Amino acid sequence: MEFIEKIRARAKSLQKRLVLSEGAEIQSIRAARIILDEELASSVTLLGRESEIEKLALKESVSLNGMNLVDPLRSREMQKYAAEYYSLRKLHGVTQDMAKTEVTSPLRWGAMMVHLDEADALVGGADNDQADVLWAGLAIIGTTPGVKTASSCFVIQSNNTSLGVDGALIFSDCTVVPSPLPDQLADIAISSAQSCRDFLGKDPAVAMISYTNKSTRTVHKDVQKVKNAMEIIVKREPGLLVDGELQMDTALIPEVSNYKAPGSPLAGRANTLVFPDMESANPAYKTAVILGGAEAYGPFLQGFAKPVCFIPRKTSVIKIIITCTAALSKAK
Repeated sequence: MEFIEKIRARAKSLQKRLVLSEGAEIQSIRAARIILDEELASSVTLLGRESEIEKLALKESVSLNGMNLVDPLRSREMQKYAAEYYSLRKLHGVTQDMAKTEVTSPLRWGAMMVHLDEADALVGGADNDQADVLWAGLAIIGTTPGVKTASSCFVIQSNNTSLGVDGALIFSDCTVVPSPLPDQLADIAISSAQSCRDFLGKDPAVAMISYTNKSTRTVHKDVQKVKNAMEIIVKREPGLLVDGELQMDTALIPEVSNYKAPGSPLAGRANTLVFPDMESANPAYKTAVILGGAEAYGPFLQGFAKPVCFIPRKTSVIKIIITCTAALSKAK
C-alpha cells in the first residue's frame, strides 16, 4: 500500500475534525467539499467572513452543505478564545486588549480551536506565509513534549520498492530550519522518526546523512555537528534505530553498507533520512523527483503537539487534500 492509500485509510478510520484557516479561498473550499464527500474527516470548519465564503462557493457551484463556517470577528466564542489566548501569551507582552485583536486572525483562531480541542488538525497558508503558520502553531499549540524545534519532512515515493518502506522514504528537513544546531538536528531526527510511524506505518530506521561514513579523523565542523547530534539522539531516545554519520548510498544500499560501514545497525535499510541542513535536504528531494522519477508529497510540518500543516499559495486542490489527509491521519 502506497503513502496516499495509507493516509486515506487512516484518516477515514479516525474521523477527526479539520479546520482550514483560509476559508474564503476557492481551492480550499473545493478541497473541503471533497474531504467531506469522501469521509476523510468527521467535520470541516472554514474560517472567514461567512458572506464571502458563501458568495465564492455559489459563484463556483460548490455546495457548502455539512461545512461549518466561522467568522472569528463575529463568533460567540470571542471572549473565551481571547481569554485563553491572553493566558498563553501574557508573558510575551500581550495585553487583554491585544488578545482580543490578535486572536481573530484566522490562523491563530484555527490554532486555538486545536488547542482547545474543538478541532483536531489545522491546515493553513493559502493566504499566508509558512512563517505565519509556524508562529501560530508554536505560540498556541506548542511542540511535542521533549522537542523544541518545529521542522518539516517530505514523503518521497520511489519506483524502487527495495528502498525504505515499499519505496517510500522520509526526507527531513527540507523547508523550515536552514542550518540546525546539533540539538535542533536531534529534534528533527526524533520528529522525523515519528513521521515515519505516522505516514509510513513502520518503525523508523533513521540515517543521519553526511558526506562521510563515521569518520574517525579530525573532521569538518559540518560533520562534527552530525556526530554531536547523534550523541544527543542516543541519550534522548536510546531505543531508536539510528546511525550516522552516513553517506546516502551507505544508508540505503545493503551491499554498500556492508563495505563502507560494516556493523551499522541500519545495514543499508534506512527509511528515514535526516540531512545536516536545508542546503543539502532541499536539493536532495528535488533531485529524487527530477532525476529519479520519484513522487514528493509535502512538505508536512512535524514536531508539533497536535497536527499543523502548511499549504503554499496557489496550491492545487489535490495537494490541499493530500496535506489535509496527512494532517488528519496524524491526529490522536
